[in-house]
Amino acid sequence: MRNERLRATMASAGWTHSTLAEATGVDPKSVERWVNLGRTPRRVTALRAAETLGEDVHALWPALRQARAARAVSPELVALYDRRADLPVSVFVDLLAVAREQIDVLVYAAVFLHEAYPRLNDLLRERAAEGCAVRIAVGDADSENIQQRGTEEKFGHGIESRCRLALLHYRPLLDVPGIEVRTHGTTLYNSLYRADDQALVNAHVWGVNAYGAPVWHLRRNGDGGIFDTYAESFNAVWDTAQPVER
Repeated sequence: MRNERLRATMASAGWTHSTLAEATGVDPKSVERWVNLGRTPRRVTALRAAETLGEDVHALWPALRQARAARAVSPELVALYDRRADLPVSVFVDLLAVAREQIDVLVYAAVFLHEAYPRLNDLLRERAAEGCAVRIAVGDADSENIQQRGTEEKFGHGIESRCRLALLHYRPLLDVPGIEVRTHGTTLYNSLYRADDQALVNAHVWGVNAYGAPVWHLRRNGDGGIFDTYAESFNAVWDTAQPVER
């Protein structure tokens, strides 16, 4: 049965099977099946397509609401990735680039961002210049918790040196209005990358480097959800963190 809502939305916005397929990373035949046969795509693909079209995903594919209820999946979960290494750095960069009000980064080091995207500081400056509040919390290399993490990851002093390197990357931002950089010594259960009402959460697994641990993409959906839990966690760590002196 034809998906009339999807067909009409595409027609009014000028999307063809081919252009929507390219935007969502699928084969044009898949889009044709969505429209002409009423097929329901995978949730991640459906969310990407709905966002591209500026529509509510459940208006386009009501079956997803029933499937979500049956699986008891949180409405705030956009995607789940097996390992951080599975995500291109562009996923993190694109998330931060769309922030208009708030960027929060809570990590021990995450030097992969600067290494793979040397313009990261420029991006943060641009966001801050447009009124976005930027808060960066990196690990205090002298903290016992971070030294313990190095032992658990079997990297020894590697994580301590990565924390120092991360701080060197962010130091040029210390005098930029709207950007704050602090160091923390907390036991970090997850690395957080927040942009307004979206976040990438990189779980920490004992004995596994962060690049080998899962990542979930969250989008806030009302008060008191998973997103708010992580946002409050960031605030709690931020309150204990120490401002970096130039």
